[in-house]
Amino acid sequence: MSSNRTLPDYVYLPPAAAQHYAKATRKGRYELLPSEVEWRDRQKHLAQRGYLLRPRYFENWKPSWIGTNIHPHFCEDSIILINYHVIDATRQRDGKRVAIKVILNDSDELHIAEYLASVRGEEHHCVTALDVLQDPLDAQRSLLVMPFLRPYNNPEFQLFGEIVDFVGQMLDGLAFLHRHRIAHRDIASANVMMDATPIYPDGYHPVRIHRAPDAIHDTDPLSRIEHPVKYLYVDFGLSVRFPEGARSLVDGKVGRDTDIPEMSSEKPYDAFKADIYALGNLFDKEIAQRFDNVKFLLPLIELMKQHEPDLRPSPDELVKMFNQMRALLQESALRRRLVLTSEPTYERLFNDTVAVAREGFSNLKRMVGQS
Repeated sequence: MSSNRTLPDYVYLPPAAAQHYAKATRKGRYELLPSEVEWRDRQKHLAQRGYLLRPRYFENWKPSWIGTNIHPHFCEDSIILINYHVIDATRQRDGKRVAIKVILNDSDELHIAEYLASVRGEEHHCVTALDVLQDPLDAQRSLLVMPFLRPYNNPEFQLFGEIVDFVGQMLDGLAFLHRHRIAHRDIASANVMMDATPIYPDGYHPVRIHRAPDAIHDTDPLSRIEHPVKYLYVDFGLSVRFPEGARSLVDGKVGRDTDIPEMSSEKPYDAFKADIYALGNLFDKEIAQRFDNVKFLLPLIELMKQHEPDLRPSPDELVKMFNQMRALLQESALRRRLVLTSEPTYERLFNDTVAVAREGFSNLKRMVGQS
């Protein structure tokens, strides 16, 4: 076994453990899963079209830890795919990381993704198609290439201003969607993501997102206040684009949010109004109920979650209301630390002290940088 000590000590195994993992590897412990085999079979096709998969999915892949004393856990090519119908890749012409999703050729999701790629606007907060390829394994399927994104709340929100930015972008994005006659129909925490490039300029591993691209070192994100990110709606698998002038009625109990009061499989309901409730519910559960010092959002959430759909404001009205609320906030308020509702008093006092010290240090850095 190799003893080359160029990596952190914690990645290396003692001889007995190295032999154990070598034996496990020979027995197939780290072989591709059945769901990964299809991606291996697409690898050459994707490479010919400019998209490079990770080494694990190369045709003649051999585990990189064979013949070494490195723990397989710390070898990037030991990491399995979590979501079998989506994989990460690198676009060869610019090194940009992308996501590639298997999708039916005639699906509404594909048509909507292509449409959203054709429209522009500052309020455009929807994932779009960068490319569409034919699936070499199935003539009925396509490979939808999209930007690679990260969950919007990973890392957690830290400052009040980050919440303000998030809410504003989500309202703008919903107004944009509805203006283009698209109802998302599955607005939920899992379907909102962000382009985290500004806070992870050196990247991160696409599966172990808390690690650097090498899957060994931890990452340390920059502040979203100093380096704003863009939030995006994703997963248009249940979405509908209505013709101009058509009523926005749908039926069916679909999507992750089962709290929408009017949702029914028998009686048609307004898909746009349901979207408004779902977004208000996301703000309520993921922000208002989670953090103690975001009370200013409660009137907005209450309007969005009214039981009677017709009483809910339109997204454009909500954007106007929110912008008026935001204009009243002082800069110092935006840099206020978010306080978890579950945070004990003694911990809150300590964290407040640390936050004040950190903010003072940040202010000093900005002043030095401007001088």
